[in-house]
Amino acid sequence: MRHRKGGFKLGRNTSHRRALLRNLVTSIILHDRVETTLIKAKASRPLVEKMITLGKNGSVHARRQALAYLMTADAVDRLFATVAPRYATRNGGYSRIVKVGIRKGDSAEVAFIELLDAENELAAKAQKRAEVRQRRQEELQKQLEEQGGEESAS
Repeated sequence: MRHRKGGFKLGRNTSHRRALLRNLVTSIILHDRVETTLIKAKASRPLVEKMITLGKNGSVHARRQALAYLMTADAVDRLFATVAPRYATRNGGYSRIVKVGIRKGDSAEVAFIELLDAENELAAKAQKRAEVRQRRQEELQKQLEEQGGEESAS
């Protein structure tokens, strides 16, 4: 019987599962939004919320606890400087899981796990990506025109 055997095993041994969740939590804090399977998103949600609560505490001990769990110092700096102050007045519920659909390769349910109130930063990132894409396309167009001019001249 499985009574009171909670938690997500994720088909991995303990060390692999811990490393996977640490990487996922670090990515969520760094990027505000990560696409993963639904079960991994559900497993990582409580851990993300605990990290944000540590960030709201703001003490040296909380910073050291976050450093012990998160994979990079950049993630800890972003947690304490950007992410945690965003939720200063909120008592929990810092993340949201949005189902996307089913992945074609293995039929796994895919979902976004994202931090709430990060829409402005995500929109700014998307705008920046669109500008870079537009610039690359214009440069490619210029190169094609120059090559076309060289071929017709010779």
